[in-house]
Amino acid sequence: KDLHHTILLHPSYFGARMHQHIESKLHADVEGTCSGEYGYIIAVLDVIDVGVGLVSVGAGHAEFTTTYRAIVFKPFKGEVLDSVVTSVNKMGFFAEVGPLQVFVSAHLIHPDMRFDSAAANPCFASSDQVIEKDTHVRLKLVGTRVDATEIFAIGTIKEDHLGVID
Repeated sequence: KDLHHTILLHPSYFGARMHQHIESKLHADVEGTCSGEYGYIIAVLDVIDVGVGLVSVGAGHAEFTTTYRAIVFKPFKGEVLDSVVTSVNKMGFFAEVGPLQVFVSAHLIHPDMRFDSAAANPCFASSDQVIEKDTHVRLKLVGTRVDATEIFAIGTIKEDHLGVID
């Protein structure tokens, strides 16, 4: 995705290495952030245009509007994703898909799987599968909510071909 970001540059960075500093500042500013419109910005691939710097009156900083190409991740309802379980409790479990955290409620787990509070680690278990911390699980998103800086998601493993990945 082609995106834009404005960078303020202090006058001490004006000079021969200015473009290199702008690129490193762009990476630091945007990688790992989340916008409601585009989702998570995973990585900056390349800088397309740095733009013309406009010096602000009084402070001496220059403002550069950069155009760059980035890898973004915006999950959508109905998407099937592979995840890693981070925590399990009697209400369900949390799993991570890259930067996204997904909650799978106990109501959205197959009825054969029961919460086992007697186990050494909290888990959901059936006769042939166990979901505990660090288990790889394929899940389907049933809903997402987007804030200005974060995305929240709810998933299910109650459908065919979803659940523990061997």
